[in-house]
Amino acid sequence: MTLAEVSNDSLLSRRYSTQIQRRKTRTVMIGDVPIGSDHPVTVQSMINEDTIDIDASSDAIRRLHEIGCEIVRLTVPSLSHAKAVGEIKKKLEKQYQKVPLVADVHHNGMNIALEVANHVDKVRINPGLFVFERPDPNRTEFSKEEIQSIKDKIIKNFEPIVNTLKRQNKALRIGVNHGSLAERMLFSYGDTPLGMVESAMEFIRICDSLDFHNIVVSMKASRPPVMLAAYRMMADVMDKEGFNYPLHLGVTEAGDGDYGRIKSTVGIGTLLSEGIGDTIRVSLTEAPEKEIPVAYSILQTVGLRKTMVEYISCPSCGRTLFNLEEVVAKVREATHHLTGLDIAVMGCIVNGPGEMADADYGYVGKGKGIIALYRGREEIKKVPEEEGVNELVELIKQDGKWIDP
Repeated sequence: MTLAEVSNDSLLSRRYSTQIQRRKTRTVMIGDVPIGSDHPVTVQSMINEDTIDIDASSDAIRRLHEIGCEIVRLTVPSLSHAKAVGEIKKKLEKQYQKVPLVADVHHNGMNIALEVANHVDKVRINPGLFVFERPDPNRTEFSKEEIQSIKDKIIKNFEPIVNTLKRQNKALRIGVNHGSLAERMLFSYGDTPLGMVESAMEFIRICDSLDFHNIVVSMKASRPPVMLAAYRMMADVMDKEGFNYPLHLGVTEAGDGDYGRIKSTVGIGTLLSEGIGDTIRVSLTEAPEKEIPVAYSILQTVGLRKTMVEYISCPSCGRTLFNLEEVVAKVREATHHLTGLDIAVMGCIVNGPGEMADADYGYVGKGKGIIALYRGREEIKKVPEEEGVNELVELIKQDGKWIDP
């Protein structure tokens, strides 16, 4: 294959591009935060507090928002919880500020959704639980009459919610979970990404028949391969049918620690790199505040948002003449607040200047006890190792790029 053939093939050109070409989607407003391909990918999380506890929930939402969470979700399992959301919203606006809120509504939640829609900016429903009936262990098939009866019940319960959201110009998330597909979907499609997509499309088509389009869609699974297949298929099916709705990405129940972070990064980061995804939530079995740095790290790694200093450092080898790990920590401590800069710390000059060519500044081992400081590709000065970090800070100050912490 020639370079010309790659350039003339739009699919191949996109696949081999070093710049992410995002799937084109409409803009959906969640309060004053836009979601869609014309806007930065947004970061969401969910509080752990019982929504009935107005003070604790308000405080939790504020903590998340203050560290950069742009949209906050809370669970609403009953009418009492739905009414409590109204009090939470009032408290936030009085004592803090408006925060875009999402209500999570599950089993047979029509009345709950109708109430909570008055207090939030987006309602999330799960198609597999929206009209929930316990699975029949003795069932061997679904008749056409049974399937039609369920569809009629869905439309009857869903239409009032859609019309309420439409009237108030609010949003809906159609949030499918791999682990909670409806029984009839499992009979028809199995426990598969196709079943997940069909679950979402059933609700999307109802919304379309009502001329409602403030929709965000999610296809979450706890295993990245399933999640990846479902989101890719969902994007393809929507595009084929002319539905340009944004996608909310997440690996649900990712776990905790390094493994939970790796699972989330594999799933979310892969799709973002393919141009799929407009808002993300990292689901960790940890305090919700721990999710936000991971989300922003994923976005920065794939080049979609710049929210911190980008540090480039080599893994060290026998050519390195100083303690690289220790020096990286010192450089980070001195410069971590300079959002937007790329700073490289390299152990030697063999690969250093070449590998850090895209960095704004470089700190490179030049010889035993000697550091070379770079501005871009240009070596500016050599200094003793013990003065390296201070001299790097001085160079940044000379260029007018320093701000006080």
